[in-house]
Amino acid sequence: MLDRWVYGDAERLSQEAPVPVLRVVRGEERTGAAGNVAAAIAALGGRARCVGVAGSDEAGKLLADLLAEAGADASGLIQLDERPTTLKTRYVGLAQHKNAQQILRVDHEVTAPLPEQARRALQSAAADALANGQAVLAIQDHNKGVVTDQSAPGFIEAARRAGRKVVVDPALIADYSRYRGATLLTPNRYEAAMATGVQITDQPSLERAAARIIELTGAEAVMITLDKDGIFLASPGRSIHRLPPRQRAVYDGTGAGDEVLASVAVALGDGWDLVDAADLANIVGGLEVERFGVVPITRREVGEELRRIIGLRGGKVVTRARLAEELARRQQRGQKVVFTNGCFDLLHMGHVRYLQQARELGSCLVVAINSDESVRRLKGAGRPVIGQDERAEMLGSLECVDYVTVFEEDTPIPLLELLRPDLLVKGGTTPVVVGREVVEGYGGKVMTLEMVEGLSTTEIIDRIVRGPQSGS
Repeated sequence: MLDRWVYGDAERLSQEAPVPVLRVVRGEERTGAAGNVAAAIAALGGRARCVGVAGSDEAGKLLADLLAEAGADASGLIQLDERPTTLKTRYVGLAQHKNAQQILRVDHEVTAPLPEQARRALQSAAADALANGQAVLAIQDHNKGVVTDQSAPGFIEAARRAGRKVVVDPALIADYSRYRGATLLTPNRYEAAMATGVQITDQPSLERAAARIIELTGAEAVMITLDKDGIFLASPGRSIHRLPPRQRAVYDGTGAGDEVLASVAVALGDGWDLVDAADLANIVGGLEVERFGVVPITRREVGEELRRIIGLRGGKVVTRARLAEELARRQQRGQKVVFTNGCFDLLHMGHVRYLQQARELGSCLVVAINSDESVRRLKGAGRPVIGQDERAEMLGSLECVDYVTVFEEDTPIPLLELLRPDLLVKGGTTPVVVGREVVEGYGGKVMTLEMVEGLSTTEIIDRIVRGPQSGS
């Protein structure tokens, strides 16, 4: 499957013309469906051989090229003269010329079952991949005529005969019998509800749905993805695990299921147990929903996220050069970057509440702090009380902070010119915000947030110096 993304500025020409107009700004092609899974496996450091069909057309050739660029082996892709490559065109509106939102998808596809000759060729390609070292068969089923009641059992039987595990991301269908013999199924809550007839609303209904899927398919386990509520993992005779997600700003759910399937396949192929594989899937799926569109999550990104989770400062405290790369990547994917700066000497609840509010305004929060020398020039001798490394580490330990960087200059203007955040936030009511001209000059926004009264570093230091007051 090939995904074509068309980006444009959405607007209405006039009150008399109620139909919105999308003025095209740019377009790009990406892999879709099982191609997303293959690209995701490669990004996580695994080896993926794609087994599927495409048309003998330009879209099919482009799909093969994109798979190769992603690091996947496209040798198992069967090209058919009589069947066009499935093409999904997504029209994306750019709010204020930047923030992206899908407004329409147009599908060009044939969903009839494959001809018998093509089905046999596909079975042969799958058997060859399994015989040549593929540790896991990952089946991505969109019910488009490739994975069917006739073909799926053959794929699964070949894998089990070769001693391989089979992981299935099932279609939105009512009958899961085609997946009988799979190792693990990874439906989302809506797919699980359709397949079982169980309305999933709480833990008991999750348990009933999972048990029913295992009964229908004979699978060793089922992993039900629950959007913002994480992942539910169950298997016969073993403990049930509910894996809550890390709190995130959900930007776009497209591709999260592909990432879950890919991460589970990589983990199981490397010998991980199901619980650890589910933990990895929870992390990778969570990272994906923070991005716009389908973007493969890399091993490095997973490592950085793990460092953030366990609180190591190395995961959040970064140089400005690396921060510029990270933020450019996020903005290319439609994420909104929020920036704030200050000394943050003697971190207190006023700071914490302010930073929590700032984080809610976008997809990620950058905190830039003045270096020790910069603080001394601004605040005078005796400041800062806490050194820059400790200040950075304390800020990085906050859940609401995504990145911390240290700047030597007296103002953050050089940093703003380099990073170009979408929103500059400062605490207080003063209309003078250093860097306003820079940010508004390239189309960004500036906002001030009220600080908590009675909480400031200066006031805290004064109280410490005065000591206990009589009668207190």
